[in-house]
Amino acid sequence: MSLPLRQRPIDIFFLCIFSVFIVTCIISDSVEGLGLDQVANSSNILVQWNYWYASNFDPLYQSHPVWLRFISGTSAFIYVGFYVILIISLAKGWNRIQLPSVIYATMIISLTGIPIFGVEFFGSAAERTPNPLVFLAFNLPYILVPALLLIRMRSPWPFLRKF
Repeated sequence: MSLPLRQRPIDIFFLCIFSVFIVTCIISDSVEGLGLDQVANSSNILVQWNYWYASNFDPLYQSHPVWLRFISGTSAFIYVGFYVILIISLAKGWNRIQLPSVIYATMIISLTGIPIFGVEFFGSAAERTPNPLVFLAFNLPYILVPALLLIRMRSPWPFLRKF
């Protein structure tokens, strides 16, 4: 049993945001996860978009450290599958998504957010973002939304309540 989706506006918000996350993971994280060189003259439009972003706002992303390839590859090839399952679960009110949601949110905050944000703001000068506000505009939703999902899934039977 669960409340109808129309009575759970936070879940409608999550449906929209995680749908966007699917697209952005394919556009961004797959390029880094596959280790494609981010160059302006690539024939791959996804590489070109990533080059524009990285060359202007995110030198760490452009530098291709191996650890970042693993993080991006996880996002592109594992989290995307979770997003699809999460969207279906949110729409149908399947309470069994609670534990996987908690695991996902904890992983992305601790294993993605902390290292990447740490390097972008406190790493070497060559890896720090030259424009923190733009970096945050692009990247903070990937930490804040999972944190909000973690709060949403804080107790059993999440879909029996509005939040």
